[in-house]
Order: sequence, then C-alpha cells, then structure tokens
Amino acid sequence: MIQRKISGATALLLMIIFSVLISGCSDANKDKGSTEYINQINQWRSNRIENLKKDNGWLNLAGLYWLKPGENTFGTNPGNDIVFPKGKAPGLVGIFTLKDSVVSVKIEPGVKVASGGKPVKEMILENDMSGNTTILELGFLRWFVIKRGDRYGIRLRNLDADLVKEFNGTEVYPIDEDWKFNATFIKYDPPKIISIPTIIGTVEEDTCPGSLLFDKDGESYKLDVIQEGNQFFIIFADKTSGVETYGAGRFLYTAEPDSNGRVVLDFNKAYNPPCAFTPYATCPLPPKQNYLNLKVTAGEKKYGHH
Repeated sequence: MIQRKISGATALLLMIIFSVLISGCSDANKDKGSTEYINQINQWRSNRIENLKKDNGWLNLAGLYWLKPGENTFGTNPGNDIVFPKGKAPGLVGIFTLKDSVVSVKIEPGVKVASGGKPVKEMILENDMSGNTTILELGFLRWFVIKRGDRYGIRLRNLDADLVKEFNGTEVYPIDEDWKFNATFIKYDPPKIISIPTIIGTVEEDTCPGSLLFDKDGESYKLDVIQEGNQFFIIFADKTSGVETYGAGRFLYTAEPDSNGRVVLDFNKAYNPPCAFTPYATCPLPPKQNYLNLKVTAGEKKYGHH
C-alpha cells in the first residue's frame, strides 16, 4: 500500500516536471511582442520573400563570368569563353570586348538580343556602378556588366529559374521584441574609412559615419555602420554565424538617428546576404569590428548549403 502511494506521488511529480518542460519548450518557439509588432515583422518577412523572387531579386542568378582583356565569346557552345546554360540561348550569341575599362558587345547576325525593348547589334555597356546599367535580354535570360574593384564581369539571370518557383522562404527565429533596441549613434568626426572584405577575395573601402551602441543583458556592444542614402547599412557576424545562421554574416538596415541620436536597431530584421542563396553573388563580409561576442537569436537562419 505504501509502495503504491509513493509510486503515485512520483508519477504526479514526473507529470508536473514534464508539463513544465513542455511549456518551456513551447514558449521558446513562440513569438514574443505586441500583436501589432508581430504583424509588422511578419509583413516585413513576406515582403522580403516577394522581393527575392522579383526579376531583380537574387533567386534567379544563373551565372557570373569574369571578363579577360580583349574579346570574350559567349553563348551555349562549350568552346566559348563564356558558356551560358544549355538550351537557354544560341550556341554563339556574340562577343564581349573589354578594352581600357570599357565593355562593349557585338551580337551575331540573326540573334535577337534587345535592351530596353530595342534590338541590339553593337553597343557599349554601362556597368552596375554607373547608375545607368545596360541590361541585355534574350528569352528568359537577362545579363549585364558588374564592376568589382578593377575587375569586370557578366552577371546572368534566368527569369524562369526553378528556385524562383520553389522558394517559400528560409528558416527564421521566433519574433522577439526583446531584440529590438533603442541604440545610441556615436558619430565619428571626421568619418572614418573602414575595410570591407568580400566573398570573392577583394577588399573594398567605405566611409563609416559612426557606430551604434546598444546594451544586451548588462553588456554593451557596438556596430560600425555604412551610409546608404538616408539609411544605415550594417554587416555583422555573431556567435550563431556558421552554426545556426549563415557563416559569412548577415545584413541589417536602420533609419538615421533622430534628434536625440537614437536609432531603432531591430535584429528581427537581420537577413541573409545574397551569397546565402547563390554562388553567383559578390557579397561584402563583416568588418572585423562587427563580429559580436553575442548569440543573436533573431532574424533569418541559414539557407541550404551555400
């Protein structure tokens, strides 16, 4: 009789412990924040997916080809200097010529390449840093010149790419309003030049107007920002990088500081760089000062195996 009572009490205790554990696990996977805030982040995430799927998004990249000085033949024939995906274009589409930092194209007779709806035979191509990029079109293919340092390449898009049709988003952390901070903008006077490494092995320099200072669990952290129009752009890595999140870091945008030098820094909007989705992007990497000794369990997690 005594043994049965002890077993019953033990069973009850185990049930209580199990319920607490289940409740804790359940809470860990729940969104935290006001209904308005959760809806706002969900809408932001939905817009993010739609933007990735657009014609100028990152999911349709189909190739990146660096040009050599002089002539570069291109088309689907394996013997070309630049080989487009099989079945997407004629064997020989034309020739790119790189001379004195200028890229021009000559299209083969009978091949219907257009730019802005107008047929193209020969023309000089403006690169993506010019502010007036020339985009060439053939069927579902779109391509244009990119400039990275002193290198010039052809970036190819396939608007009919399978990934565009199949993509439904990437894994994300639960929304947590505790990862939204009122950071303090620390202005650099004068602005400093910071080195930004890239995934293709180059190093670019950019102007940093200041840093954002925020506190988490009694510790202070700082991130250098880059000015982009009327926004701040942040490239950062943290202790989740390469484990739960993309190994080459994540991106984040904020508004400029208000009159009190305050900036809303919301890590629920931290997102993967293009290189997380495609090998044909040329992503910047976090500057060494933007490696946080902190697990940022907010925003997007890693995607696939890139």
